[in-house]
Amino acid sequence: MRNRRFPASEAHRLDLPARRIWLPPADVLGAMAVQSGQTIADVGAGTGYFSLPLADTVGLQGKIYAVDAQNEMLTLLRQKLDEAAIPNVELIHAEAGNTTLPRCSCDLFFAANVWHEFEDRGSVLKEAARVLKAGGQVAILDWRTDAPSEPGPPLDHRLDSSTAAYALHSQGFQNITVAHIGLYSWLVQGEIKP
Repeated sequence: MRNRRFPASEAHRLDLPARRIWLPPADVLGAMAVQSGQTIADVGAGTGYFSLPLADTVGLQGKIYAVDAQNEMLTLLRQKLDEAAIPNVELIHAEAGNTTLPRCSCDLFFAANVWHEFEDRGSVLKEAARVLKAGGQVAILDWRTDAPSEPGPPLDHRLDSSTAAYALHSQGFQNITVAHIGLYSWLVQGEIKP
């Protein structure tokens, strides 16, 4: 399989103002029903497009694990956290299928715009099941196959939301929902058995 990982050299694209128009973080957080006090794994956190609003929403009683496999991305995110004095985000340098997070530690396992990059999606969902608390949620946000190729990845890299929903179902997640969000994305969510 070709390398589909978003290059750190293009990190500036993750913070373009236009992105807030076609993928408003508040809409995504609202769809996931993020609440104060939650502990959330933001897997593939990049430069913190979602980590920062998640940290604000969960408040000081909550915690965000910003997981990314690229040190360059985490360095950029660290700069933002330091500038804004945000204390409730912990940076984790790890792959999505082996986050090193404690077992049963998270209320939500969130993977935004990286599902199409994973070579072993089953291992990512097994890791989600491992780190989620009983009744915890997994949320996968990625690019629609019927949307324009710009601003996202090439169309041949994208996966339909039904493949994510089926993957969740096959790994034992329940109460699976699928929705379009923003201009170009889908959001698939599921709950781990209590």
